[in-house]
Amino acid sequence: MPLYHKLGDFPQKRHTQFEKPNGGFYYEQLFGTEGFHGHSSLSYHVHRPTQVKEILNSYSVEPKIAIGKNIKSLLFKGFELKPENDFLDSRKAMLVNKDCIIGLAAPKESLRNYFYKNADADEMLFIHKGKGKLRTMLGNIPFEYGDYLIIPRGIIYQIEFETEENRLFYVESYSPFYTPKRYKNQSGQHLEHSPFCERDFILPNELETHDEKGDFLIKIKKEGMIHEVVYATHPFDVVGWDGYNFPYGFSIHNFEPITGRVHQPPPVHQTFETAAFVVCSFCPRLYDYHPKAIPAPYNHSNIDSDEVLYYVDGDFMSRNNIEQGHITLHPKGIPHGPAPGAMERSIGHKETQELAVMVDTFRPLMVTEEAMGLDDGQYYKSWCE
Repeated sequence: MPLYHKLGDFPQKRHTQFEKPNGGFYYEQLFGTEGFHGHSSLSYHVHRPTQVKEILNSYSVEPKIAIGKNIKSLLFKGFELKPENDFLDSRKAMLVNKDCIIGLAAPKESLRNYFYKNADADEMLFIHKGKGKLRTMLGNIPFEYGDYLIIPRGIIYQIEFETEENRLFYVESYSPFYTPKRYKNQSGQHLEHSPFCERDFILPNELETHDEKGDFLIKIKKEGMIHEVVYATHPFDVVGWDGYNFPYGFSIHNFEPITGRVHQPPPVHQTFETAAFVVCSFCPRLYDYHPKAIPAPYNHSNIDSDEVLYYVDGDFMSRNNIEQGHITLHPKGIPHGPAPGAMERSIGHKETQELAVMVDTFRPLMVTEEAMGLDDGQYYKSWCE
């Protein structure tokens, strides 16, 4: 996201001496993406951020694949995922390819006993149920129902919940999340036709600076493994930082839908993009207003992408028997469209209250064993009359 932000104290000139009040120097760290080409921030630490004391354990969290080459439309009952206490243990991969992991989580407890870093992927956490605070090395972000949290790879974080019933839909992306190019001018500012603008982003605040030595456990995800690494100083020891690479939040309720006289295509709902997939927000909106409009979406062929829909709330007009937390997968290679009867009953309706998140991937998705444990077994036949 090309938006400059800063917190705390730092020198006027980068890569220059920054003295501590009582003597000595703060330690500068470049926190960048895509080598030295992408967005970056410069952070200043009380201690060297490189002090590894021990590596305790390394273990695999690689998803187990149930269907490697899929042609079947599937429906997963997400709220049947059993809650677990630990934040990382609760995260279950549902759909995966070489570009991303799409999953669900139902953590009951806050992440306090260790810190977490994803060294491979940017993370998008969508908060379906729950409220709390994302605590990071670059500042804290409050969150609640309907918030997207975008966490760049390499960010060290903890997550605190004020609630016990928490439901998250998440995507791990091996390329960075950006807002769509067509919403922005050449310098990166969001244009007037964009369905949201810079005012809507929830930026880090409340910078925590801990000057502590000891044993601090960071669980680092890298290449399908979790590595338990003990650092000699507290990871949240930043006294100040500035730049363009940092975590932020965005509420789905601040997405302003684009409507028209006839049914608009899915790209009007686009919220984020990466090099390999897009994320869309389907929000409450007025229906099409042509006198002969059909509010239900038309049948369309999935030739170039797999379509994943995560149903959040409301009256899912185009589908039958859809409930909160359901996930549908419409794979590339076969067309899909509204359920039988949905087109006809949509005629004459003026608005929808649906709320859903869609992920369209350009490569086919593999289905995990965890996902098949939530499969309804019948969805692919649901278009037969």
